[in-house]
Amino acid sequence: MAHGKKKVILTGYRATGKTTVGRLLAARLGVPFLDTDAEIEERENRSIPEMVKKDGWEYFRGRERELLHELVARKDGVIASGGGAIIHEEAWRELMKTGLVVWLSTDIVTICQRLAADEKKNSGQRPTLTGKEITTEVAEVLALREPLYKKGSHLVIDSAGNTPAAIVDKILVVLEEYPTAPSW
Repeated sequence: MAHGKKKVILTGYRATGKTTVGRLLAARLGVPFLDTDAEIEERENRSIPEMVKKDGWEYFRGRERELLHELVARKDGVIASGGGAIIHEEAWRELMKTGLVVWLSTDIVTICQRLAADEKKNSGQRPTLTGKEITTEVAEVLALREPLYKKGSHLVIDSAGNTPAAIVDKILVVLEEYPTAPSW
């Protein structure tokens, strides 16, 4: 599959499918896959919950911002960004110029169901952002981030209403139609 640009950045709240879709898309495009949260954990040699507990959210967000700046230079690949990476507006604007940014949008109920299922599978992998009850937290954080996701994306796909394979197919159609779009 030949595309003028093979760099796709997936954004969206936690549990919207960025990593799952990202791995599938990277395989279909034949490009590397990078999950920013996993990359930060590898570089730090500790989990995000450990970072947050010891050094706080600001420390983690600083590592995240540094990584986003590095990724601007990457020529190809699929990047699954952390749910809060969009808050780094300056770095995000630069990253948007280098690839197709896809917002995987999902409703609050689906996010909460997926987070609850993840919690049962691997406890402690997604630390609370506010310390509040999950539905309240998701609603509050989404209210703050949705304008950033809208402004910081070229394409929006509902991940609750589509399978990961269907999402990949939709992204590939856009890449075929606009392989070298000047806005990326």
